[in-house]
Amino acid sequence: MRFSIERVDLLKSMTVTNGVAERNPAIPVLANVLIEATDGKVSFRASDAKLEVIFWADAQIEQTGHTTVSAHLLHEIARKMPQGAMIELDTDANVGRLTVSAGRAIFKLATLPGDDFPLMQRHEFDCGFSLPVGSFRPLVGKTRFSMSQDDSRKYLNGVYLHIVPGDESESGMLRCVATDGHRLALASMDVPDGAETMPGIIVPQKTVGELLKVLEDTEEQLHVSVSEKIVQFELPSITMTSNVVEGTFPQYENVIPKNNENRLEIDRSAFIEAVDRVTTVSTERDTEAVTVAIETDLVKLNLNTVDKGTADEEVAAAYSGNPMKMGFNGSYLKDVSQHIDQSSVVFWLNSPEEPALVRDGDDTSSLFVVMPMRI
Repeated sequence: MRFSIERVDLLKSMTVTNGVAERNPAIPVLANVLIEATDGKVSFRASDAKLEVIFWADAQIEQTGHTTVSAHLLHEIARKMPQGAMIELDTDANVGRLTVSAGRAIFKLATLPGDDFPLMQRHEFDCGFSLPVGSFRPLVGKTRFSMSQDDSRKYLNGVYLHIVPGDESESGMLRCVATDGHRLALASMDVPDGAETMPGIIVPQKTVGELLKVLEDTEEQLHVSVSEKIVQFELPSITMTSNVVEGTFPQYENVIPKNNENRLEIDRSAFIEAVDRVTTVSTERDTEAVTVAIETDLVKLNLNTVDKGTADEEVAAAYSGNPMKMGFNGSYLKDVSQHIDQSSVVFWLNSPEEPALVRDGDDTSSLFVVMPMRI
């Protein structure tokens, strides 16, 4: 195998695949990227046996073939090569080495046979649909922070992608939900054509993270294929295929407040900065509650810790209910507010003991729920 590729294309390929490849796998070849050169194209494939990504790039192919090499190492080499460089990759099967060269820089890297690389099997999907990346990205981007990190409840270790059926007056919704039991994030959009029969799936945490990296700087069309066990995301040059999380996502609708009528509106930037300053005195355990005292035109924040001291701050606000004092995890307040796109964070409250419903200004396509803490 021998081909030349522009540094920018190699770096894009390796940035996508390096995140999927395992660092210290039980199967050594899973730390590698599978490189396959065909007529006019080269593909870079990485897998951890549950998630696979393929990136296709243009290249000048002199000799077709395939091999595998450390994904991390090749990514670092591509990153450190000069901008605008043309990089040549050449295998020597006799010594099991891949030569990577550009100008005076030459690397001879250890390889493993391409035939040893495990490929994900082809799958039959129950449905498939296409939509703009700009429409799909907020669904995942606004909800991922609420995924659970607790491995004992794997069904919460991802985002729940599903269809909410409509009725005679409303069309259905494609919705993403994530929760860790203390907070919940939800984002919806109109159902794309072809998605109406999609089974509900839980997209794993790692897949969510790698998918958002892929979708970050593109506005292309995304094609999504879904079955009860596999989900696939396709862009013109990238295919990502993932197992889904086994288990049943909880009935999240039951924890969304229905009767919160007290409206609190706060400037988003001012609120984030104030909470950030107050939580400076929090401990690493992050178990102290930030006291939020709400008045007609003011919110008073207080954090009192035994080891580090206290912090107080006030933020201007507009509030429609009776004065109220609540406790919240400061990190949760910051996380929710940082995923608000509009200039105002709107809290809908009922009592200090009940969950707060948070809205992105007047946007009805997303919502957040934060459980209170005792103060």
